[in-house]
Amino acid sequence: MKRYGILYLATFIILIPLDFLFLGTIAKNFFTAQVGDMLGEVRLAPAILFYLLYVVGIVIFVNGPASATWQSSLVYGALFGLFCYATFELTALALLKHWTWPVVALDISWGTFITAFSGAVGLVLANWISEKI
Repeated sequence: MKRYGILYLATFIILIPLDFLFLGTIAKNFFTAQVGDMLGEVRLAPAILFYLLYVVGIVIFVNGPASATWQSSLVYGALFGLFCYATFELTALALLKHWTWPVVALDISWGTFITAFSGAVGLVLANWISEKI
């Protein structure tokens, strides 16, 4: 159980700053230009709930198995990110009038990358921390 706690926290501290940097700085103007009239204020409770649950998914499906390596976490993280982000993006594209293909492409690419990266680096960090304590 201790391993999963360390793994969860390590993955969380990798994912959150990078995603905030991407969404709040790097891609902010792009998203505003593409679908700005659909964007509102960030609702904190659902955002927090998403991140808490998403990291649980990463730990269960990507870097939590005892046999996980950074390489397998990279592959399974990319797949998990692709499936999760594509589910949202393609549903939004199907239902929302102003959703665009460029938004879909960027966000699915980002989700694939950030999940693979945070899963793999989270595992490496958790293993390092576990050796130290």
